[in-house]
Amino acid sequence: MAWKVEIDPGLCIASGSCPAIAPELFALDGPRARALREEIPEDERALDAAEVCPAMAITVRDASGQVIGPLS
Repeated sequence: MAWKVEIDPGLCIASGSCPAIAPELFALDGPRARALREEIPEDERALDAAEVCPAMAITVRDASGQVIGPLS
């Protein structure tokens, strides 16, 4: 199953935490981070990145569209 990863550009502050945790999934693109792919294989690092994002800009959804990260 695939997950969907979204980064809200209005919230992102380009802290660099997401590409530091999962460089295969995220990259810094100027003043914002971006997901390298919208759909990814299930990867716990995406959930970790969503949890540590200081701006809470990352959302991870499962195949049904339910938010699975961040949990808070």
